[in-house]
Amino acid sequence: MKNKVNLEKIAAVALALGVWQFGAMALDKSILLVSPLDVAALLTKLVGEIEFWQTVGYSFSRITAGFALGLLSGTIFAVTAHRLPIFEILLWPFIAAIKATPVASFIILCLIWLNSSALSIIISFLMVLPIVYTNMLQGLKSTDFKLLQMADLFKASWPRKLIYIFLPQLKPYLLSACSVSLGMSWKAGVAAEVIGIPDGSIGEMLYEAKIYLSSADLFAWTVVIVIISIIFEKLFNHLLKSAFNRLERI
Repeated sequence: MKNKVNLEKIAAVALALGVWQFGAMALDKSILLVSPLDVAALLTKLVGEIEFWQTVGYSFSRITAGFALGLLSGTIFAVTAHRLPIFEILLWPFIAAIKATPVASFIILCLIWLNSSALSIIISFLMVLPIVYTNMLQGLKSTDFKLLQMADLFKASWPRKLIYIFLPQLKPYLLSACSVSLGMSWKAGVAAEVIGIPDGSIGEMLYEAKIYLSSADLFAWTVVIVIISIIFEKLFNHLLKSAFNRLERI
């Protein structure tokens, strides 16, 4: 069944590339739509350059740091809000404001207050925080109260409650939050770099592609962003699931 799903996904990707190639050939204007073959040729050239890996490393390290900060802060805030309802009330206007405020507004504010090199970290953090916080808090609130009462009756320790009651309940909420927020962190982080243009970032490469009207560079770097985002999401979720499975076997 799994192999069938993988084959279907490969077929869907092949179909999408075919449509892209057909569109590029029909339009016949590479400045507007470059073909996937040209993008593949450019990517082959880029991956052989040290500057390419330095650029990818620059953006990856900052966006990943922003995601990690958002994940950690969202988890801590959710646990605190669950144990102290007043904290949830006090935090509500800030979370609501972060959810409603356009990313561009945050980017401009951060450019006024901070150096552009830290921009993608802050923006990624702000995109991840409310998603993780909301999902984790909902998961904690959905915990079966009768199970907690039973644990208290048998005087179960806090670590046992965490492993056998809270973590199984939080697993789907956390996995869902990470799946959504990982993609959002890359979208928002790169968008911040395009506006802030920090030296040596993927955003700078996209900005230069726009300045020089280079569709090949624009598509090539976009493909790089998509590939890195997907690989990082799959890897992180795999590690997270493995961690949950190990805890369940304790």
